[in-house]
Amino acid sequence: MSRQPEVLWAQRSDKVYLTVALPDAKDVSVKCEPQGLFNFSACGAQGESYSFSLELYGPIVSEGCKTKAGLRNIICLIQKEQKGWWKRLLKSEEKPAPYLKVDWNRWCDEDDEESTSDLASDDDAQYVGQDDGSSDDEGMLYLPDLEKARG
Repeated sequence: MSRQPEVLWAQRSDKVYLTVALPDAKDVSVKCEPQGLFNFSACGAQGESYSFSLELYGPIVSEGCKTKAGLRNIICLIQKEQKGWWKRLLKSEEKPAPYLKVDWNRWCDEDDEESTSDLASDDDAQYVGQDDGSSDDEGMLYLPDLEKARG
């Protein structure tokens, strides 16, 4: 019997992010079907089987689904067929499975999408805290060199 890994989700108007928390995953298989079916399966570090299927809220572009496997998780980017915000991740109005959770690190409100760059949530974007060329002295009051003033 297979288990379900923790799955975090977030959306933009044109795509859905699914982050599957499965360290050292092997044999990762992802299938996206146009009517909104998403199937995932993989083996964990100790060989245990993980899988889940989701019936997404709306149709998707199966060729527009991309997967990136990292050391700690697998990130799936799913392209929506029509641009727009979904009311929820799944077609069903029932409470989602306990392994499905909102990814607050990638979350963006509909109103904020215009002002928030998608690059900030992608792995190849500039890292937070990386030097952007600004000086630490910006905004500091200029104080003259007292040694030179005495001289």
